[in-house]
Amino acid sequence: MSFLSIQDIHHTYFTKSTAKTALASISMDIEEGSFISLLGPSGCGKTTLLSIIAGLFNPTQGLITLEGQPVQDVNKHMIGYMLQQDYLFPWKTIEENVTLGLKIQKKNDPKLFSDALSLLAEVGLQGTEKQYPKQLSGGMRQRAALARTLAVNPKVLLLDEPFSALDYQTKLKLEDLVSETLKSFNKTAVLVTHDIGEAIAMSDRIYLFSANPGRIFKVFDMNEELRNMTPFAARNHPSFPTLFQSIWKELESLEYDRQ
Repeated sequence: MSFLSIQDIHHTYFTKSTAKTALASISMDIEEGSFISLLGPSGCGKTTLLSIIAGLFNPTQGLITLEGQPVQDVNKHMIGYMLQQDYLFPWKTIEENVTLGLKIQKKNDPKLFSDALSLLAEVGLQGTEKQYPKQLSGGMRQRAALARTLAVNPKVLLLDEPFSALDYQTKLKLEDLVSETLKSFNKTAVLVTHDIGEAIAMSDRIYLFSANPGRIFKVFDMNEELRNMTPFAARNHPSFPTLFQSIWKELESLEYDRQ
């Protein structure tokens, strides 16, 4: 049994006058501790699938299970969601933001709070506990958002273009940080991105989607050597340019077919 199983997902958005099918026949099995990316043209349903995995709404057809349970039935804190914006509460300190999930769950164990705050050191934010979000850079706020997401110990992290608003140097540093942190905690991650290089550097497997409706067009498995590297090192591996060009050509063909 797969850790995270996505079985024959179809989804159609209905309005009073139209019906738009966003996803069709999506199936994948994701093993615990793996990192996968969803890549494809705009409008191919990547974020829709992420929202369904998160249990935000039910698919028109199909089933998603986490450890054998439908995602709608699992504790909502078992699936963490990290977005392009950090969504830290500006009136709360970094410490208060990071421990917010524990307070919402009414988990008052001092050890849990101590472990949550230790995550700030893990992501290089020691000493910022009493500061407010406005005092931190964009990259630092995203680190705080990562610590907040991990603090409730989710089984799966859903990452919806979390680095796209950052400058390139900060983005590369955060790719390494997120990758190493998730590996150290053996977390399972699903990343939505438009960045081919990011997908190659961070992933064990890439699912390339076609659009109208969104379907799995092709699957790329990263070789073991790439998977064991940091994202920054993976970008400098000899196989990286070949993989990049291969995925680029497939994406171009998908874009051409849409015209």
